[in-house]
Amino acid sequence: MTALNILSGGAAQGLVASLAPQFKAQTGLDIAGEFGAVGAMADKLRAGTKADIIILTAAIIARLAEENWVAPASITDIGLVETAVAIRAGDSMVKVNDAAALRDALLAADAIFVPDTKASTAGIHVAKVLEQLGITGEVAARLRIFPNGATAMRQLAETDAIRPIGCTQSTEIISTNGVILSGSLPRGCDLSTMYTAAVATRAAHAPQAQGLIDLLIGAGQREVRTRAGFIDARP
Repeated sequence: MTALNILSGGAAQGLVASLAPQFKAQTGLDIAGEFGAVGAMADKLRAGTKADIIILTAAIIARLAEENWVAPASITDIGLVETAVAIRAGDSMVKVNDAAALRDALLAADAIFVPDTKASTAGIHVAKVLEQLGITGEVAARLRIFPNGATAMRQLAETDAIRPIGCTQSTEIISTNGVILSGSLPRGCDLSTMYTAAVATRAAHAPQAQGLIDLLIGAGQREVRTRAGFIDARP
């Protein structure tokens, strides 16, 4: 036993990485597995991918519990994550104080970097917002869609586009070098998503998985969660 296996939404990757050294000091285990679009991660679990701990949206974790893929007693909220706008480091900040400003910013961009618009939390929401703003058709050719937000942000950091912009969850923006969080989506276009952890029912290392959950939500880690972009779920 050298690693705890995780299947997680990309939103939690930065937080988990920041706590991995402490977890290893406590248990002797590394953390291995995958971070990606929440729908894809849930499907991997259903398909038989080995996992000890699952971190996905609260809604998906609830469905997995109904399907007996995770232990209901272990389900624990980590915190809320906002969907936000990103810019390439060195570019001018983009103000998106209201829906009209967001619409203008998206129309002004020559490349829009987003995660999977069918399987990721942020990508699905971005598609809805584009429809809401009435610009789906106008920006379709400028969309740069990647399997998850972390990949989309890395590509934004490296693009040679003239006026690029990105949209994904704030945690993925914060944890990516070369991009900057420019602002949360404005009211009416906003989305805050609760991310939740649970121990897999087929976990090979259930006690250690519960230990990681306890570490993730610990009062002593409040500042770490905040830096990673989580809005604390506990008072």
